[in-house]
Amino acid sequence: MFDFSLCLSHTAFVTSKNEVYKYGDILSLSSELGQYLHPHSLVFILCSNTIGSIIGYVSSLQMSTVPLLLSKEIDKILLNNLLNKYSPRYMWIPNEMICDFSNHEVLFSSHEYSLLKLEGNIVSLPTNLALLLTTSGSTGSPKLVRLSKENIIDNAKSIAQYLNINQKERAITSLPMHYSYGLSVINSHLVSAATVLLTEYSYIQREFWDFAVEQKATSFSGVPFTYEILKKMRFWNRNLPSLKTLTQAGGKLNNELIEYFAQNARLRDIDFYVMYGQTEATARMSYLPCQYTIEKLGSIGKAIPGGEFEIRNDSIISDVDTIGELVYKGKNVSLGYAECLDDLMRGDDNKGVLYTGDLAYRDKDGFYYIAGRKKRFLKLYGNRISLDYTESLLNQQFGNTFVCVGTDNKMIVYTIDSKIEEEIIPFLVNVLKLNKAAFETRYIKSIPHSESGKILYSELPNE
Repeated sequence: MFDFSLCLSHTAFVTSKNEVYKYGDILSLSSELGQYLHPHSLVFILCSNTIGSIIGYVSSLQMSTVPLLLSKEIDKILLNNLLNKYSPRYMWIPNEMICDFSNHEVLFSSHEYSLLKLEGNIVSLPTNLALLLTTSGSTGSPKLVRLSKENIIDNAKSIAQYLNINQKERAITSLPMHYSYGLSVINSHLVSAATVLLTEYSYIQREFWDFAVEQKATSFSGVPFTYEILKKMRFWNRNLPSLKTLTQAGGKLNNELIEYFAQNARLRDIDFYVMYGQTEATARMSYLPCQYTIEKLGSIGKAIPGGEFEIRNDSIISDVDTIGELVYKGKNVSLGYAECLDDLMRGDDNKGVLYTGDLAYRDKDGFYYIAGRKKRFLKLYGNRISLDYTESLLNQQFGNTFVCVGTDNKMIVYTIDSKIEEEIIPFLVNVLKLNKAAFETRYIKSIPHSESGKILYSELPNE
């Protein structure tokens, strides 16, 4: 699938253990594992940002074996649920996990990972099915996104095009590879014969930044939560002489933080890209060119090369500044979902068209803005109120992260800043023109986030 033939001697990966792997090495190591993989069968890969995990991923794609990428930290109950539902033929897991599956045969081991043969159904999966990822924000949901080789390569090349990724780029892995955004960083560099700096260290650890400096990292990627933490860590005080690009996706970053990072990036001749995507579109659907980050503050930009947007309700909305559902068209749109083994046999349900579930509008210059989620609404006193829009209003007003949930009787606003708790309801009453009884505020020490930085609304305290 990946064509490494013209870059065999170029460095593909450098690990935080100072191991260097050229593209020829990756091809050779992947071929060794590939001898044990049956084409069009299913393999679960329990991922980490390590070379062993990469070998499993690349080998599966090269051999037309279909991998489901999961976190190596996945809860055992969730993993067993997925195993029972999808009955894979193999698992590629870290060696330290073998004891949990001691009744299964080890077929092959390499770079601290081992291939286990399971008792799964021997079925031949469709030839256009290449990869399975869990739906955004979940780590063990049985609902999967089905992706084709064309989806993966098209999106990777498109990302590489607008980010100007070439052989000189050196991206550091700041996101997990089982997460579509983190995987897209790897894929877009693989199709460009660029270098990926592999590390299990978190960006909150000194070792991460030491590695970034030592290996001359040129780009860093993060979700909104990442950038909130970076500001608290006084990111711009760090000396990162090789850094050229910052990218942000995985949710809406509040405008104050966008402006903060955009202005500081410009002062240092660093490109800061705000982007938008979903796992259902392989990873990326839009980007905001860095020269417009402040001028078009809060925009998700325009569709990536090869893609296009529409705003729809019952029909296409051509008027500017009119909200409707954001619809995306492109070769990176997934084949569809799967919720059981039989669903893996389905064909292309989406046919290149994705109804995103996001409400959006387009301005007069053709830039798109997300207004909220189609399903994240309350009906307060007969008024349809978007929870996402309310969060955005609060974030812009107070410059903090807020989380809004509730029922049609009352909106509950969680804040991490107890000092402004008394200011929240008067502000919302004034802006939304609703009675104060429609709102309740709750102080929370920290907002629960998933491994990929998504807000875990289900884990907010009830009282």
